[in-house]
Amino acid sequence: MNSKKLTIKAPAKVNIRLKITGRRPDGYHELVSIMVPVGLFDSLDLEILDSNRIKIECQGRPLSPGKDNLVYRAAEAFILKTGTRKGVSIKLDKKIPIAAGLGGGSSDAAHTLLALNQLHSKPLSSDKLHDLALKLGADVPFFIDCRPALARGIGEVLEPLKPWPDQWYIIITPPIHVSTAWVYGNLKLELTSNEYDYIVAALKMGNFNVSNILENDLERVTSARFPIINTLKNRLMAAGAEGAIMSGSGPSVFGLFSSENRAESAKQVLVTEDLGDMFIAKGLTACDAAV
Repeated sequence: MNSKKLTIKAPAKVNIRLKITGRRPDGYHELVSIMVPVGLFDSLDLEILDSNRIKIECQGRPLSPGKDNLVYRAAEAFILKTGTRKGVSIKLDKKIPIAAGLGGGSSDAAHTLLALNQLHSKPLSSDKLHDLALKLGADVPFFIDCRPALARGIGEVLEPLKPWPDQWYIIITPPIHVSTAWVYGNLKLELTSNEYDYIVAALKMGNFNVSNILENDLERVTSARFPIINTLKNRLMAAGAEGAIMSGSGPSVFGLFSSENRAESAKQVLVTEDLGDMFIAKGLTACDAAV
């Protein structure tokens, strides 16, 4: 491997469960969520530059290459934190739908940090990477470890979930835009109590059925404005999913399947209906990101 170049894959995530447990004085919402990385990837090609320039190129989906891009901000944060005088060129091949509840931008930022840390001979510890990630966004720390986890706080307090059942997912992203800020702003808080204890107890039962714990407090806000959310859930269930739910603040909806063959069979039915971008992805128990 060229020590100045690295290609890294950044996976999407789905929220198996997302419960709002409070609101902080700074406006952030406290939550308890089960998050699982899935095999739908963006790809980042990084090359260290002798100058201190940060250069971003994007393809696949329209995305700004400037300072409003999380990849740019992650590279800038790493350079400032480590004091390196080297810059970086990053080519981002964007496959994960943007602003879709799948964490693509957060994953790209986290994997930019991981790749730069590797290229610079790991000057930052795992704890320092997590601290840097949190400053970029609430979901970014999850992708530093990149494994099934129970998230608390604003999403930064993470407990690994292992073993986690093997699952396949059909993910559908309809052609609509949903603002995360709008969803949280319209959420009528009916706060969940003892959610953490409930999840821990459910997970300790052993061979539990993941479809039995699917729940998303944000779904009722998004689906009330965009009925396509419920339509997608119904279509996935009719096609054989064991359960279906919206991920994050939406608009992506996913269905659970016990095998790749079942997911493929369902996709053959669904793909004729022109519901939006559709992907089959395996749940990941760990992220072998570098290739």
